[in-house]
Amino acid sequence: MTATADATGLYAPGRPVDLRQTLFPLRRGHADPTLQWAPDGAAWRTQRTPEGIALIRMLARRSTAPEGDAAGSAPAATEVELAAWGPGAAWSIRQAPELLGEGDDWSALDSLLAPAALEGVAGADASAIDPEVVAGLARVRRRHAGLRLLRTGIVLDSAVAAVLEQKVTGVEARRAWRTLIRQHGEAAPGPAPEGMRVIPDAERWRSIPDHDWHAAGVGPQRMRTLRRVTAVAPALERTLGLGRGGPAVAAALTSIPGVGEWTAAEITQRAHGDADAISVGDFHLAGLVGYALTGERTDDPGMVRLLAPFSGHRQRVVRLIATLGSTAPRQGARMTIQDHRRH
Repeated sequence: MTATADATGLYAPGRPVDLRQTLFPLRRGHADPTLQWAPDGAAWRTQRTPEGIALIRMLARRSTAPEGDAAGSAPAATEVELAAWGPGAAWSIRQAPELLGEGDDWSALDSLLAPAALEGVAGADASAIDPEVVAGLARVRRRHAGLRLLRTGIVLDSAVAAVLEQKVTGVEARRAWRTLIRQHGEAAPGPAPEGMRVIPDAERWRSIPDHDWHAAGVGPQRMRTLRRVTAVAPALERTLGLGRGGPAVAAALTSIPGVGEWTAAEITQRAHGDADAISVGDFHLAGLVGYALTGERTDDPGMVRLLAPFSGHRQRVVRLIATLGSTAPRQGARMTIQDHRRH
């Protein structure tokens, strides 16, 4: 890194920060033009902020501050060096703490994961979850003490990505994301790793011609939904003022034709930092949650029942399960990739 940054900062929350786990929901494949990891462990992200485009570099290192626990039982605290370029550099530095999980409080979930804490939880069949499984979640939580739920503070990019992911495989969605941003996005400011781009603004998304959507593998339904979403981009950003998700935010998002419960949850998990939103309707999630919590696959209603004891923290529990890196045994038909680009 040789170019002088337009803005710099240091995020030192006095706790561990796991950059990869925290930023994981934002990465869409190894060739994502908006988020890349450097060999030195730094995360590079492009974003279109309220003040203009920006590139931000985040590098975590062990804190040099005195340790608060002399016995060494507490996880080591982390400091994150921040540098940003472009018109949105100052905004990016100000927003970086929330991007890295500031304000995401896990203390209530930690209490729920204590032994016997789920017994008698109102409105939930806590007996469906083995106490050993709850103890396992607590161990995963301790092992990943640096994991937090991010809040980007930008709705447009999460909304575009979520719509591109509607009812297609991850491979198809990532391909469309890469293709459209490479073709219609802007060059990243500053010393960005090769190939990084900034997503188009709302006007540019609306002006993409039909044949470019088709070439990217995006069908007419998703194309029309994206045009409707980007037409109300300022209203999308105003939902950030409603807080970290919740019914009011979900209602505002789902009022857009083509944006349903799954899409709204995918948006609020990232843009708003919603700790409770779960992606009901996801092709794999219910099976993964069911297998992790009971040893058996389940469906969406079953997943909702299983996560009910963790109301208010369901997305946190899902993220803990995701860190295990395991999948439920595959049963039944698999979603297949369909290439309509030559049709």
